Amino acid sequence: MPNGAVSADAAAQKQQLEQSFKPFSDVVKTRSDDNFFYVESNGVPDHEMMVGITAWQQQVPLTQKYNGENAWRIPLNPVPAKEPMSAKNNFFRGAIAIAVNGVPIFNPIKNDGKTDTLLAGELDNFGGHCGRADDYHYHIAPVHLEKQTGSGKPVGWALDGYPIFGYQDPTAKDFAPLDAMNGHTGPDGQYHYHATKTYPYLNGGFHGEVVERDGQVDPQPRAESPRPALPPLRGAKIVRFEQKQPGSYVLTYDINGRSGTVGYTIAANGAVSFEFRSPDGETTKEEYQPRAGGRRPPGGGGGGGQKGGGGNRPPGDRPPGNRPPGERPSGGGGGQRPPGGQGGNRPPRGGAGGPAAAKQHPQIGNMKLSSSSVSAAGRLSVDCTCDGKSQSPAVAWENAPEGTKSFVVSLWHTAPDQEKSYWLLYNIPASVKSLPQNVRGVGIAGLNDRKERGFDPMCSRGPGVKTYHITVYALSEELKLNPASTNRAAVVDAVKNIKLAETTFDFQYERQ
Repeated sequence: MPNGAVSADAAAQKQQLEQSFKPFSDVVKTRSDDNFFYVESNGVPDHEMMVGITAWQQQVPLTQKYNGENAWRIPLNPVPAKEPMSAKNNFFRGAIAIAVNGVPIFNPIKNDGKTDTLLAGELDNFGGHCGRADDYHYHIAPVHLEKQTGSGKPVGWALDGYPIFGYQDPTAKDFAPLDAMNGHTGPDGQYHYHATKTYPYLNGGFHGEVVERDGQVDPQPRAESPRPALPPLRGAKIVRFEQKQPGSYVLTYDINGRSGTVGYTIAANGAVSFEFRSPDGETTKEEYQPRAGGRRPPGGGGGGGQKGGGGNRPPGDRPPGNRPPGERPSGGGGGQRPPGGQGGNRPPRGGAGGPAAAKQHPQIGNMKLSSSSVSAAGRLSVDCTCDGKSQSPAVAWENAPEGTKSFVVSLWHTAPDQEKSYWLLYNIPASVKSLPQNVRGVGIAGLNDRKERGFDPMCSRGPGVKTYHITVYALSEELKLNPASTNRAAVVDAVKNIKLAETTFDFQYERQ
C-alpha cells in the first residue's frame, strides 16, 4: 500500500462528492451532515439494461426506495484502515460502492464466494443485472458514465469514502501501479481506486475503514421487491429490453431459438402488474402490491441500516464499542418460474417456505423436468391442492442416462424446522417418461408425512406464497423396500449409491 495516503478534509470531500453526482442531479438527490454524504435514488439507470445476459435469474429492474433513512452514505472523513479488507474473501453480499448515477455496485464475485459474475455471463452490456429483490446493480466499474461525467472524473465512490476513477492511462506522466485494493495515492496526496479490465474490475476491497457484518458493509440501504424471487432460466439469453412508456417495460429473451417476454408496469404506489408470455405462447398475468413491513437487503442479503439510538448520528450509525455480536470493523478501526415449467435449482426463500440460507438443490446428470400442472409463472394449479381436487401434479422428464432401471419422484417442502414430504413414488419403470395429473397404477407409493401412502395435497395454514420442490432420481436398479414403512428419508438414503441422475424444480402456491 502506498505511504502518505491522507484523508481530504470534510469540506473538500463534500465538494468533490457534489461535483461527482451533479451530472445526474435530475434523478439523484444528495445531502450531508457533519460526518456523511447521503445519496438518494431509485436505483434505475437511464441506459439500456439486461441485454446480453446469458445466465438469467428471471429478475427484472424495479424502482427502489433508496431515500430518507434508506439512503446510501459515504464518509466525509475517510480513515485509512490499519488492515485493509479484501473483497476477494469478504463482502460477498450487498454493495461495496455507489455509482455516480445512483446505482449500487456489488462485489464482482457473487454471493457463493467464487463465481466471477462477468465471466459467468450474468451481466448485461453495461456490467449490471438484477438481484433477487429485482434491484438493478453493477458488478464492475461503470466506466461508461465517463461520457456524462467527463474523463478523469469519478464514476463511483466506494463505501469507505474513496473515489473510483476509470481506466488508467499507462502513458500518463503520473501513472503509478495499483495496490492490492486496486488503488493508489495520486499526486494530490488523495487515495483513490481505478477501474481495470480484469479482476477485480474496481475497488478490490477497502483501503479505508468500514464495518463488516454478516458478509456485507454495514449499514447500507435495503432493496425490496413485491414478488417472490424466482429460479434461474437455463439456456435463456436476454436480447431486448424496451421502455414502452414511463414505468412500463418489456424484456424479451430467447431460449433454443424461441422467444418469450416479460412485460410489466410499475404504478406510482409501487404496485407492479406483470404479463408473462412463454416461448410456447402461454400468457399469464400477475399483480403484486408493495410489501408491508421491513425491506429486504439488496440481492437478497442480510444486514443493513439500523436506526441510530439518539443524538445527531445518521440512521444506522452506532457509537464505537456498541456493535452487535458478529460485527467487526475492518483494519482495527473504531452487508418466473421458468416458462413451460422448466426446472431450476433455486434455494427456498426465508419466510416463504424455507430458510434464506438453504443450499441449492443437487444436480446430477442432464435430466430436465417440466409440469403441465404448473403455470409459466411457476404457480401450481389449484386442482393439485386441498382447495381444489387434491390431485397429484403432472411430471415429465427427459435426458435420463443410459442404464436407468427405475425412477423415483418425490414432492417435498422445506419448512423452517424440517422437511415435509407430500408425495413419494418409487420403482417407476424405466420406460416411463411422464406422469399425468392424478396418476394411478404407476410405481409404488411410499409414505407421506401423514404416514399414508399416496399424495397429500398442499394445504398450507400459514399466510403468503410457499415454495415446493419435485425431485426425480434415475436409478441403476429398483429399490427393495417395504412400502408400509418407506418414507422420503428412507428413499434418499437408499438411492445414495445407485442414483445415475438427480434434478429438482421448484413451484409455488398461495392459499387465497
